[in-house]
Amino acid sequence: NPRNPWSDGTEYITQYAIKSGSNMTYHIIFSTEEGTLWWHAHSDWIRATVHGAIVVLPAIGSTYPFPKPDEEEILVLASWFLEDVNRMVDYSLQNGRDFNRSNAFTINGQPGDLYSCSHDTTHRLVVDYGKTYLLRLVNAAMNQELFFSIAQHNLTVVGQDGAYIKPILTSYIMIAPGQTMDVLVTTNQSLSHYYMAIQAYYSPNSTKFDHTTATAILQYRGNYTPPSSPSFPTTLPRYNDNDAANYFAGQFRSLASRDHPINVPKNFTTQIYVTVSINRFHPPNGSSQELYWLDTSLNNISFSYPDTDILQAYYRNLSGIYDPNFPNKPPNYFNFTGNDLSIDNYTIPSMGTEVKVLNYGEAVEMVFQGTNVLDSSQNHPIHLHGFSVYLVGAGYGNFNNETDPNSYNLVDPPLLNTIGVPKNGWAAIRFIADNPGKSPNSMRLQHRGVCVCV
Repeated sequence: NPRNPWSDGTEYITQYAIKSGSNMTYHIIFSTEEGTLWWHAHSDWIRATVHGAIVVLPAIGSTYPFPKPDEEEILVLASWFLEDVNRMVDYSLQNGRDFNRSNAFTINGQPGDLYSCSHDTTHRLVVDYGKTYLLRLVNAAMNQELFFSIAQHNLTVVGQDGAYIKPILTSYIMIAPGQTMDVLVTTNQSLSHYYMAIQAYYSPNSTKFDHTTATAILQYRGNYTPPSSPSFPTTLPRYNDNDAANYFAGQFRSLASRDHPINVPKNFTTQIYVTVSINRFHPPNGSSQELYWLDTSLNNISFSYPDTDILQAYYRNLSGIYDPNFPNKPPNYFNFTGNDLSIDNYTIPSMGTEVKVLNYGEAVEMVFQGTNVLDSSQNHPIHLHGFSVYLVGAGYGNFNNETDPNSYNLVDPPLLNTIGVPKNGWAAIRFIADNPGKSPNSMRLQHRGVCVCV
């Protein structure tokens, strides 16, 4: 059981994958994280079922920056596939196909009583009238942003990705894959049963996604006649409601208080402008009958996994494992969010194991630019493994380096590890490179666009 030398375990980035039949003990040291986080497998699509929540309570002698809840509950939102997910992934990668959709979503392992198989095992949160409950939400779904709502109950979001925020009063939330949220709900409605429901948020101009609805039940204690069916949340947005998703995501602000200070870089020494694209490329001879394979890229480079993990190669000075020159900007500038972006100059990426090497303590700004290559613009969840960053700005269209920074929030930006690059838009993050051995990469694992920062 070797002690993991890094706080993160992305295969072939920070270390080798754990071999079948073996085990590894992790020693995790938290710093400023407080609230809800999670752990998950990285190899292939094993994380579809190998995952769980991590709860970091306030330090002894301190308390929450909001009234202490009466009780709390972990709600893990996930995807369910009828087929073997690793076989599905292997087939897709070998044939350049998009991955199959999940067959259902789940809340704490159950799709809910809208399905006969889950009718008697639907997750139930049994509550008392007049109490406040802290819901610790984890989106462990493979590739899907999710809307969440509780019928006839308001929600107050007080934390995200292990950091507290200024409270957000809302009737729904939108949570990206890899994201966690701390949400308060006060049980102040009539004694009854109420659905907690999740549905997909899907921004592309397509209907090729999991259309199912997963439910759990908020069930009041007391003497009353249960309804024939729980109330369903009428405030749950439609799957393609970009306005609802963007409005919700734009409300997050750090506490930025004496007890919960922030350290957002006001200036930076390195700026990295990264285009995020869905691409295609010509398959190897004999690999497929398709003219093109689907692929993805950052700055028009699709990531190739090395044979040796990158951090070991870096610290042992092994040559030929990776290229330390991941570009600070895309190779070509064009109207990234425009139309008619289907020619090979835009759609076919290069392949490589590219790394951006940063100096310890360096102040970094990264701007992620969504593109409409292959008419595939969508909201892209981007996840930074084992580290948190400040989301200082986001907007629509092509990022303007002269004017868009004027709208940055450098006063109380949210500290998080998962951001959503808006459909046909951009998002800017800043951080201090003071946590060695971290690797930002796309949360959507079919996206092989990876920028590894050492």
